[in-house]
Amino acid sequence: MNEKNRTLPPEALDEWAAALCEHFGLDRRDVPVAAVLDMTRDVANGVARPAAPLGAFIAGIAAGRAGGDPEAVRKALGDVASLAASWSDAGA
Repeated sequence: MNEKNRTLPPEALDEWAAALCEHFGLDRRDVPVAAVLDMTRDVANGVARPAAPLGAFIAGIAAGRAGGDPEAVRKALGDVASLAASWSDAGA
């Protein structure tokens, strides 16, 4: 098992995002890192921690199917965060 520290300083997260964007041919400006982190926080707190990466994955699929532009990405992230908030409010 890798004993490497898994906590990233913000600049390392930016480097990781840049590497992912380069690998997949994405424009770095189209990847709203803060919005993704906010959504995963909301899902982790409103549903459960393991639900956060699943929510991010599904938001990505939904955004891609809606055209994949920055507006579609932000809408999908917002929709997942809203669902997480209503999930916790409903006591599910």
